[in-house]
Amino acid sequence: MRPKALMRVVGGEAKGRRLKGTIAPGARPTTERVRAAIFNILDLYSYRDKKALDLFAGSGSLGIEALSQGAAWADFVERDRKQCEIIRSNLENTGFSQHSKVYQADATRVLETLNGPYQLILLDPPYALENIGEVLEKIASAPGLVDDQGIVVVGHSRHLELLPHYGSLLLESHRRYGDNVVEFYAKR
Repeated sequence: MRPKALMRVVGGEAKGRRLKGTIAPGARPTTERVRAAIFNILDLYSYRDKKALDLFAGSGSLGIEALSQGAAWADFVERDRKQCEIIRSNLENTGFSQHSKVYQADATRVLETLNGPYQLILLDPPYALENIGEVLEKIASAPGLVDDQGIVVVGHSRHLELLPHYGSLLLESHRRYGDNVVEFYAKR
């Protein structure tokens, strides 16, 4: 099966490099426009030379963008084996294989086993996933997962409404791009 779309890294060291898209049914890659907006909003120095986590990674485009724009390390969590192969291929193509690890696992089950703390956690799960709030609760409650000044960025459908806080994660910013909503939670 071939990837649905080719995309590009929008900024940083690997800017312009092509990325293979998603192949899994129901997978929806984060568009270049939304990725560019996310990384324009984030303060580069909040995650530069630190660790990032890309949950529900799909093609790995969010984590690769973080690496391209200065993160020292990124972990990618994706349950679909073929998508994990796409992520590895994209990491190889962008030169970030030595600065990352791909986990083939369910994002909600692996949180407590990951080696945090992460300064930046990015998740853009399938729109069909309605329990994003539960995932955010697990992220907030997993010991040592989110750095004390960490940021969690969540992409979701505009038809889903999230709470203003989950545990120690407080909503700081809310943006809408067509049917996509991006919410920025900070650990406090």
